[in-house]
Amino acid sequence: MKYLALRVSLSVCALAPSLAFALGTPAGTQIQNTAQVNYTVGGTSVTVDSNPTTLAVAEILNVNVAVQTPTVSVAPGATQRAVIVRVTNTGNGAETFSLAGDSVIAGDDFDPTPASPFIYFDTDNSGDLSPADVAYSAGNNDPALNADQFVTLLIVNNIPAALANGAQGRTQLTATTLTGSGAPGTVFAGAGVGGVDAVVGTSGGTQIGVGTYVVAGLQLNAVKSQTVVDQFSGTRPIPGARINYQIVVTPSGTGTAIGTVFTDAIPTNTTYVTGTLSLNGAAMTDAADIDAGQFISAPAQVRVTLGDLTTASGVQTIQFAVTIN
Repeated sequence: MKYLALRVSLSVCALAPSLAFALGTPAGTQIQNTAQVNYTVGGTSVTVDSNPTTLAVAEILNVNVAVQTPTVSVAPGATQRAVIVRVTNTGNGAETFSLAGDSVIAGDDFDPTPASPFIYFDTDNSGDLSPADVAYSAGNNDPALNADQFVTLLIVNNIPAALANGAQGRTQLTATTLTGSGAPGTVFAGAGVGGVDAVVGTSGGTQIGVGTYVVAGLQLNAVKSQTVVDQFSGTRPIPGARINYQIVVTPSGTGTAIGTVFTDAIPTNTTYVTGTLSLNGAAMTDAADIDAGQFISAPAQVRVTLGDLTTASGVQTIQFAVTIN
C-alpha cells in the first residue's frame, strides 16, 4: 500500500499596516486577510490561498475638552476675561464639533456674565483675547478636526462688581460631535467617515471643561522672555546653544497674594544649567536650603518661593538658563 504524505502549514497575512492614532487605526481603513495552506505532495510544494476577507474599520466618536487655565485671577468689575480651553478630536476619524458655553453653574459664589460673543477661536495663538481672534458662531464655523487634531478656544466673561476677595465663579464649555453622541457603544449606522458605522466612544461623544474665576484685589502678572547665545558667539538655537530665560512677576492692586510660589518646567530637549537660578539679581543655590530657589530634577523644573506679595513688594525677577540638547 502506498501512503501520501502531506505537510500542512497555515499562515495569516494582515495586509493593513499597524499605525498609532488617538483611538487606533483610522476610520474607513480596509483590513484584508488571506489564509494560506502550504503542503508537499509527490515531492512538489503546493500553496493554496483562501478567499480574502475584507472589512472597513468603524469610526469612534470621542472628544477631550481640557481647560488650559483652570483658575483665572480677576478683579471685581473686570471685562472680557478669558478662560482658555483646548478641544481635541480623540476619535479615529475626521469630525465636526458643536460648541456651547454656560456661566450659570451651581455651587459657586457668583455667575460670570457671558460677553458677546461668548466663545472665540484663539486664532493668533496668543493665549488671550485679541483683535485677531475669530468669534464662534454655532452652525457657521463649527470646528472640523482630523483625528488627534485640536483647536484652542476662549470662553469670555465679564465679572460683576462688588464681589468679595476670594469669591469664585465658574464657566464651562461643552464640545459635542455632530455625527452623534450618547451612551458609549451607541451605533450610528453608515454615519461615519466614508459611510462606515460610527460608534460612540468612552466620552459619550461630548465632554465639558470647567474653568474658575477667582476674585482677587491683588493680581500677579508674569511676563517671560528669552535670549539665545550659541557656541559660535551667535544667536542661533542650535544644539549646544544656551537659552537665558527671564520671568518678571509684577503685583498690582490692593491686598496680599499669600504664599506665592513660582515654578517653571525645564523644556523638553534642554538641560538646566547648574547654578543659573537667581531672584532679583541675587544668585541662589539649586539645593533645597535656606534660600528661596531650588532646581528639582524629576520632573525637571525650577522653583522659587516668593512668599507674601503686595504692590509694595515690587517687581520680582527670576532668571535661569538651559542648554539645547
